[in-house]
Amino acid sequence: MGKRSKQEAKDSRWKTLQEAFIKYNKVLFVEVDNVTSKQICIMRRQLRAIDAKMVMGKNTMMKRAIVDLQTEPNEATMDPEEYAQKKAIYKPRPYLNLIKEQLKLNIGMIFTNGDLSEIKDILDTQVREAPAKVGAIAPKEVVVPPGPTGMDPKQTQFFQALNIATKIVKAQIEIAAPVTVIKEGDKISASQATLLDRLKIRPFEYKMHIKCFLDNGKIFPARVLSISSDDVVASFVDGANNLTAISLASGYHVPSATPHLIVNAFKNLCGAALAANYDFPQLAAIKASASSGPAPAKAAGGGAAKEEKAEEKKPEEDEDDGIEGMDGLFGGDDDY
Repeated sequence: MGKRSKQEAKDSRWKTLQEAFIKYNKVLFVEVDNVTSKQICIMRRQLRAIDAKMVMGKNTMMKRAIVDLQTEPNEATMDPEEYAQKKAIYKPRPYLNLIKEQLKLNIGMIFTNGDLSEIKDILDTQVREAPAKVGAIAPKEVVVPPGPTGMDPKQTQFFQALNIATKIVKAQIEIAAPVTVIKEGDKISASQATLLDRLKIRPFEYKMHIKCFLDNGKIFPARVLSISSDDVVASFVDGANNLTAISLASGYHVPSATPHLIVNAFKNLCGAALAANYDFPQLAAIKASASSGPAPAKAAGGGAAKEEKAEEKKPEEDEDDGIEGMDGLFGGDDDY
C-alpha cells in the first residue's frame, strides 16, 4: 500500500472524526503534553479492544469538522449525491458546541459508548518517569528525603542555594531532614533541576491526564471518574444516619428513626416495670438473661474494699514488742 498524500490523510481524519461524533455519545478530553508516540500506540491498541476510539488532530481542523456536521444541508447549493449523503446523517446535535469549546491547546479526544472507568484504567497503565526540566511548571510537590546523597563535600553550593540543611558524614553530603524542593505550580529553576538530576530523582511522570468528559450532553470534571459505587453507598449511609440523628434530637419523626423510637420506648417500659415490680411476657427474657449472667464486678470490688478498711483499722504492734527480754535489759521506767 502506497503512502497517502497529506490531503488524503486529512480527508481520512475528517471522515473518522465525523463518524465518531455520530456513533459515540461519550467523549473524554485528554491532555497529551509530553506523551510519547509509543505510549499512544499502546493505548490505541488497548482502546480498540473495548470499542473505543482515540482521535488526535489540529484543533482548527476538528472545529471545522464539527461546524460542517452542524450545518444543515442545502439542496440548492449542493451536488445531489453530496446532498443525499449529508441529509442522511444530519440532525441537531447541540452537544457538539460543548465539544468545540474544549478544543484548546494540546488536547485529544477518546470516544466510547462503554464504561469510562475502563478507559481511565488504560490511561493509568501508560506512565513513564520524567525529570524536572528548567522553566517547566511543577505538576506536584517534590520532597527530598533525609539521608546520604553520594555527593562529595565540594558540591554543597547546590544545597546552599536552596537553603537545605546538610552535614558531612563519611566524606559525603547527607541531608539532615526532609525538605520540600519544589512546590506544586512553581516554575522549576536551574538549581532545583540540577540538584534533582544529581540526586538521580525523577519526580514527575508523563501520562495522559483526563481534563473532563462529556456524557449525555453534559460536561463533568475528571474527578467524577474516581467515584465508585462504594463511595456512593457510603455517602448515602452517612446522610441517612445524619437525618436519623436530627430526627431523634428534634422530635420530628421520619421513617428511619422509627426503629430507634420503638427500642427506646421498650427500654423505658422495661425500666418502669422493674421499678414497679410488674411483670409481662416480654420482660421475662430480660430477667432470665440478667439472672444467668456473671455477678456484678462492683460487689467483688466492695468486698475487697471492706477487707482493706479492716486491715487499716487493725492496731499496729510495737516493733520492740517482738523481741523477747528487751524490756528488762536496761531496766524499766521504775528504775529511773
